[in-house]
Amino acid sequence: MANACWAESVEDAQQEFAHLERAHVIGHESTFWHVEVHVLMLVWAFRSRSAKEAVGQLFWIVDAATKTVFSLVSQGNTGGANVSPFRKMPIAPDLVTLIHEPKSGV
Repeated sequence: MANACWAESVEDAQQEFAHLERAHVIGHESTFWHVEVHVLMLVWAFRSRSAKEAVGQLFWIVDAATKTVFSLVSQGNTGGANVSPFRKMPIAPDLVTLIHEPKSGV
């Protein structure tokens, strides 16, 4: 998410969204982070004037808030409005490492 903030600061909207998609894959296991990424994607959609993405993200926010706790998320899904919420996608190897590394006592 920090990388997305950086990309926003240099006005690289495409790179910003790509970083948000990666954050989405990482945040799937946490309702808080899953919803947070979708909210940031919604903000991105408004700034980018993408009505399709904004509508999609409104749907995804509700979906993430109600289904993540029950692990009803599609593995690897990048979370954009251009992807079906039911579509499983491969996870980038570097993200697999991050997802499966031991969590600290936070």
